[in-house]
This record gives sequence, structure tokens and C-alpha cells, in this order.
Amino acid sequence: MAERRELYRSPDGDCWYLGREPVDGNAFVIHQPNGSAGGQLSHIELSAFLAEGSKARPEQRALLRLIATLVDVPPFGPRG
Repeated sequence: MAERRELYRSPDGDCWYLGREPVDGNAFVIHQPNGSAGGQLSHIELSAFLAEGSKARPEQRALLRLIATLVDVPPFGPRG
């Protein structure tokens, strides 16, 4: 079973998670449609998820914000 962390929940109940396969560490996005949509979970490679449509989608912005938390250097700080 993949480990996952919620990235974004839309007002209509769709959920996006950042998932990681515990065996090999590969990361991906999981989309879980809301119950009324009746859809199945889908696994999306990170590059494909970020390439879909506009970077203005809230679930894409949530992933980019999470990635940004991994950087300790301020955006305009010295680079080493």
C-alpha cells in the first residue's frame, strides 16, 4: 500500500494526494474523485500532473508549495 499525504481537497470533494511507494520510494499524485462522481482512484506521474492544463489549478499549486517547503534557503538568499 502506498503512503500518501493530502495535497488538496476541492469544494466538490475531489482529493489529491502526494503518494510514495514504500518499496522503491517513487512519488506520484493520487486523484480520488468525490463519491458522487463514482470514479476510481488514479495514479499520475509528477511530471504529467504538473504538465496538465494550467499551473493555476489549486491542486498543482498545493504540490508546488509542498515541494518549496523542502528548500531551506530564502528565495533570494545567497546560493552556495
